[in-house]
Amino acid sequence: MKIQLNTMIKMLTFSIIMIMGTGISRLNAQTSVNEKKSETEDTINFQQTKTIQAGLLNVGYAEIGPSKGKPVILLHGWPYDIHSFEQSSAILAKKGYRVLVPYLRGYGTTTFLSDKTMRNGQQSAVALDIIKFMDALKIEKAIIGGFDWGARTADIIAALWPERCSALVAVSGYLIGSPKANENPLPPNAEFLWWYQYYFATERGYKGYKANTQEFNKLIWKTASPKWNFDDQTYKRSSKSFDNPDHTDIVIHNYRWRLGLAKGEKQYDELEEKLAKAPDIIVPTVTLEGDANGAAFPPPASYASKYKGKYKHHTLNGGIGHNLPQEAPEAFADAIIEADLMAQ
Repeated sequence: MKIQLNTMIKMLTFSIIMIMGTGISRLNAQTSVNEKKSETEDTINFQQTKTIQAGLLNVGYAEIGPSKGKPVILLHGWPYDIHSFEQSSAILAKKGYRVLVPYLRGYGTTTFLSDKTMRNGQQSAVALDIIKFMDALKIEKAIIGGFDWGARTADIIAALWPERCSALVAVSGYLIGSPKANENPLPPNAEFLWWYQYYFATERGYKGYKANTQEFNKLIWKTASPKWNFDDQTYKRSSKSFDNPDHTDIVIHNYRWRLGLAKGEKQYDELEEKLAKAPDIIVPTVTLEGDANGAAFPPPASYASKYKGKYKHHTLNGGIGHNLPQEAPEAFADAIIEADLMAQ
């Protein structure tokens, strides 16, 4: 009986182990499926964008995260698009944030409501687009972050509409400017970095950019982030947004307006007058810079005093270039969370 009892105990123990093992395997398999599902859902949210009428535009945008989460609006620059934030958005969504990433005017699925509207790229027009975007989505206040054009736009919203911006993350810091301020010449090395701006000032530049948009923007990616080894698929995913019918006109007008070579619209004059005074920013702010930014950018010490509220700056090491949110998504997401905590 003792032998039979021992045998039965061994068989029962083996069965329990097998059942537990099967359960663990199924749990691991389910976890793997859920992870893949989550990654797939994140990708779908950026490939199948939503659209909402806001101000002068139908704004195309990606949305990820719980609908009742704290709103975060992330803004891209030139020549980039919403995919710069694909990975950082996923990180933030998993932390409970509601992340919205709109295409700026002239990019992706964002289009003008009227053919008669001027294809205006001046800074205040782009900023007002985002205010109207927030209004359309009934978002009273959001954490706003961005780089390049997006950082400038975020700076402007924080400066002129601080009640709409709970916290700010600005790559390369304070980028608000004016045509008058841009009349001042820069040292030769700095002027060299703006070569494309002067190219765009010519009719040859307009035609050249329109004819060679894809090649031109890929060159900018390489020179602005010299240590970022992006692959063709990564570039192609973003380059589709440059097929927007208004893209060339918006880009060229933006850079010509900065140099005082193209007029803006009177409806933005009051906003531009305020911006020309370089207004201070009072909302909690985190600024970021990469150690390998190949584009023109101001040294952090030159703009720290413009942020009068709680303020932190981080320079990221490891060959991080101009497209910081895509090159260092974890660090960018951490900066959003840090700014949020500073605002509490």
